[in-house]
Amino acid sequence: MNGNHFRMPARRLATVATASALAAGPAALAGAGAAHATTDHGRASAVVLRTGLDVSLLNKSVNVPLAVSLNEVQAPQSASKTALTAELDGVAGGKPFAVLGADVAAARATVSASRAEGSVRLAHAKLHVPGLPLLSLVEVETVTAQATCEAGKQPVASSNVLGAVTVLGKRVTLTAGGPTEVKVPGAGEVRLDLSQRQTTSRTAAATALELKVSVNPPPSSTSRGDPQLNVAEVEGTLTLARATCESPADPAKSAPPSTDPAPDVRPQGAPGVAGLAETGGSSTTPYIAGGALALVVAGGGALVLARRRRG
Repeated sequence: MNGNHFRMPARRLATVATASALAAGPAALAGAGAAHATTDHGRASAVVLRTGLDVSLLNKSVNVPLAVSLNEVQAPQSASKTALTAELDGVAGGKPFAVLGADVAAARATVSASRAEGSVRLAHAKLHVPGLPLLSLVEVETVTAQATCEAGKQPVASSNVLGAVTVLGKRVTLTAGGPTEVKVPGAGEVRLDLSQRQTTSRTAAATALELKVSVNPPPSSTSRGDPQLNVAEVEGTLTLARATCESPADPAKSAPPSTDPAPDVRPQGAPGVAGLAETGGSSTTPYIAGGALALVVAGGGALVLARRRRG
């Protein structure tokens, strides 16, 4: 009875231990080789107006920055406010002054799993800078900008300036071949870059108008600039109607690698030893083989000892 109880656990232990040792190596390697997939849902943005101006004051030897924006959004957002006012310390007695007024000033940015898009539309707009409250820096009828990025496709950027454009009270004709420069005595200079577009394999950007401004308010009887507004000079840039996008990841190119175990293609042997024969090897093969051999020897020794006791 003691021999039977000892022999059966020994065989079972050897069988279970050998199977576990053979299974542990492939499982560990499969876990170490697993990859983590990442996804990119794309990006989009849109802005009706963005300013970067320095305003020089009459009674101070300093510049005050005017950095404001209207309807600047990032996906998924939209905005349609049509007026923008600003305040600067030391300008116009601290009262708000109009920067932009329009009948339509809409910006929209959207993103889905396959598409990202930014768009801007501005209609019947007048843009002002400090120091020139009655004279518009620029007036436009309609400007649009759109950037569209679809997964797996070339991004597209487009922008348009439609209708008449007036700069510092002077009607101008814009050309796509280069910048347009407008000089108005007693008011200043404005350089306009029309319909700028850039694309890469995954991004697009479109700007309807970019203005480089150097404005000198009309001189008063005592000093340059309007003493009521306290503005001597205005310099900087303004961006009118800009849209950008970045494509979502292409599903066809970003599918994660399969983590399913490889099929068992080892040759089948005689009953009881099926699946133990292999071709090739790995860094774990010597340890597996050594462990299996030790277990087999231990099992054989236990069997001999049991027979001697029974005899």
